[in-house]
This record gives sequence, structure tokens and C-alpha cells, in this order.
Amino acid sequence: MDTVEKEQPETGNKIQRHLRAWKQSIVRKPEQPVNVWHLLTNLNNTQRITFAAAFLGWMLDAFDFFSVGLTTTYIAREFNVPVSQVTSAITTTLMLRPIGALVFGALADRYGRRWPLMVDVILFSVINMASGFAPNLETFIGLRAVFGICMGLGASLALETLPIEARGLFSGIFQQGYACGYLLATLVNYAIQSQGGSWRILFWIGAGFALLAVVIRFWVPESDTFEETKKARKMLNRSVWKEASLAVKKHWRRLVYMVIFAAFFNFFSHGSQDLYPTFLMTQLHYTEAQMTVTSVIYNVGAIVGGILFGYWSNYLGRRFAVAICAVGAGAFIALWAFGPSIESLRFGSFMMQFFVQGGWGVVPAYLNEISPPGFRSLMPGLAYQLGNLISAASSQVEATIGERYPLLHADGSLILDPVTHRPIANYALTQAIFMGCVCAGLLITVFFGKEETNKDFMEHLVEDEDSLNSVGVADIQDDQIEQGIDGKKTAGGTDPSV
Repeated sequence: MDTVEKEQPETGNKIQRHLRAWKQSIVRKPEQPVNVWHLLTNLNNTQRITFAAAFLGWMLDAFDFFSVGLTTTYIAREFNVPVSQVTSAITTTLMLRPIGALVFGALADRYGRRWPLMVDVILFSVINMASGFAPNLETFIGLRAVFGICMGLGASLALETLPIEARGLFSGIFQQGYACGYLLATLVNYAIQSQGGSWRILFWIGAGFALLAVVIRFWVPESDTFEETKKARKMLNRSVWKEASLAVKKHWRRLVYMVIFAAFFNFFSHGSQDLYPTFLMTQLHYTEAQMTVTSVIYNVGAIVGGILFGYWSNYLGRRFAVAICAVGAGAFIALWAFGPSIESLRFGSFMMQFFVQGGWGVVPAYLNEISPPGFRSLMPGLAYQLGNLISAASSQVEATIGERYPLLHADGSLILDPVTHRPIANYALTQAIFMGCVCAGLLITVFFGKEETNKDFMEHLVEDEDSLNSVGVADIQDDQIEQGIDGKKTAGGTDPSV
């Protein structure tokens, strides 16, 4: 009886400790922020050029990806197919990106970040060029499938080289390379369409831009974290594959969480972006100029939100910043989809992307920090791309359901598009319902994660096989000193300190 009475308070205290630790991991007292200007200017030349190369590669990656979303209407008209068939190219691209993440991520963890990323950029620029020559929809979709495999992510290279206190800010800046690529593609597409040019030109220009990133990456040195990780593996006499099996064995729950987290975030962005230009042009009948201005406005919102929330996440915590963004995006769904005027809808789209990409500004830093040591290139990219695989059909689902429930006149008759004479899909309603579900799912998911804000990568290179401890630079230095002393002992036959 006494034993039972003693165990109950201990059990209760244990539950309370877990609940208190869980609460503190989400909401904590903010740290004193570092001046933004100091963070921006306190980088050395190596850090600047490394970050610039990764940012440019990600921006041009996005330029090429969003080229499909911006030209969907024109491609559908040329190939005489519904928009939903063209959006299958987006689905195919997203579905095959995990293969590229696995291949190039594994190569980056085995041979270094620099060369695999350069090869990656060259391949996707060549495929993007070929997309502009596709003679039919089947060939176009096939090329976009290969393009998906060639899409890479340079977040590990960018963030490993930066000071810890600057990681949140530059995570936000890096991720907004995506919005900058979207913005650049929007402006180039408008220039092409306003002159009566073909949609194919956008893909050719994107391929040319992408090759510029290769030139810059020739000047990028290898990541110091990768070099130290190689030393740590050598010290432990451990191969990359042994490290991989250890990571899965010890952290499989975390890996599952990373994929679910990335899936909701990809639903978050693709559900709010991919079909939106088509919605503006086909349902709201915006002109090319009106659509371009609206796209510029919401991409500016994305850039501002991504940088601000990335910076704030260093002091508020990554997950708390994401939770704010999920709630904020949900609050603006109605204005984003059903704004009664062009001005109100533009404001709604600005705020929607402010919060969507605000959350995304946290993601590169967060995924790198919670990844198992030694796989900081493979795991964030693979989790991100597996999330892409799960969310791949976002735009196609929205397009298909929108086409199945088209707009109707008051008398119940179909409203037909004046150009194609097809029924006009109700994209506003399907996008609104879709994003409402995504915001709720993301908010729930973020409460069950792990927080490791401002983790020192150089002190977590690889993990000890028999414990949760990590091997860091200090351990490597101690081992080298010990090996040096042992070597002298062997060579001289006596201890030199005697």
C-alpha cells in the first residue's frame, strides 16, 4: 500500500515535468535580439560568397519551377487540353524530387556539398531548356519529371558556414530566394506575353539564368562542417552507411516527424501559390498586367514575411514562429480567395504569402537543427522532398475539384469562358477549403516537434554509437593530441614526458 502511494506522486511529477518541458519548448522567454545590420555585415568573404551562391541557386530553381504555373493557361491552349492535365506536370515534378534529394543529398554527405550541387544545377538547367522545345504535352510532362529529379537544395551549404546568431535571419533570406525566383519569373513572363511571345521562351531564359549559378559556385569553398565531419567519422572508424543506419535506428521518430512537418509546409506553399495565377486569369479574368502586379505584390509580402519571421525565430523559437504563421495565414484565407475588389484581394494575397513564406523562412534553419548529426545535407533535403511527394498533387487536386464544381449563373446554367468556351472552374472555393485544412494541420503538427534553436553544428558532427552524445571539434582535437603523443611513444619506445 505504501509503495503504491509513493509511486503515484512520482508518476504525477514525471507527467508534470514532461508537460512543463513541452510547454517551454514552444513558448519561451524571448532572448535579446542582435542588431540586424550587425548580422548582415559581420560575415567574412567566404561566408558571403557561399551564401550568395546557395541563394542564387535556390532562386533560379524556383524560377524554373514556377515557369509552369505561370504558363499553364497558354500551354493548355496550345496543346488543346484542360488546365488540370497541364498541372499534372507540376505533380510529376514534385513527386520525383525525393529521388533527386536522396541521390544528391547522399553524394553531398559523402563527397562534400560543393560539386554535387554544381552538377545538380547544370542538369536542371539543361532539362529546363529542353522543356521549351517539347512538341506535345506527354513530352513536356516527361521532361518535367526528369527536372524534378534534378532539383536540389543548398540550405546545408548556406547555413553551415554562418554564425549561429545569424542563422535565423539568413534562413529567412535564403528561403526567400524561392519568392525572388517566383517574382523574377513573373516579370520575365509578363515581358514575354506583353510582346506576344511564346510561353516556351520563359523556359529558355530560365535555363540561361541557371547556368550563371554554376559560374559563381566555382568560387565556393567546401563546408568546414563537412570537413570536420569527415575527421569525426575517421576518428570513430565509421562509414557513411554505418552512420546512416545509426541515424535511422536512433532517430526514426524524428525522421517521420520531419517528413510530416515538411508535407504540411509544402501543402502550405503549393496550395496557396501554384494555381493562384490560373485562378486570377480564368475565374477573375485578370489581364496579364493585373495578374503580374498581383503576383509582384504577394511575392513582396512573401519576401518581407520570410525575412522577418526567420529573424524573429532565433529569439522566439522556431516552432512558436511557425504557429503564429499558421494562425495568421488562416485568418486571411477569406480575403485572399474572395476579396470583393482587386485592391482587397491583393491585400489578402500579400498577407497570405507574408505568413506562408514567413513560416517557410524558419524551415531551413529548423530542419538543419533537428537533423541527425552527420546527415545535415541528406536529411533536411530528403524530408523536404518527401513532403513534396506527399503534397505533389496540391494544384492538380484544386484544379480537378474546381473543374468538377464550376461557376454557375443564378438560374443554375454554366458560366462559360469567353475564349475557350469551357466551364469556368470555381478555384476560389476549392483553394479556400484546402488552405483552411492545411493551416489547421500545420498548427497541430508543430506542437509535437522538437526544439533545438541555435544548435552548434561544429559541436554536433556525428553521434556516439552507444549514447546520445555527439562528437564535436573539441573531441577531434583531443583525439589528434592523443594520437600524436602515442606516435611519439611508439617511435621512441618511451614516454617523452618522463
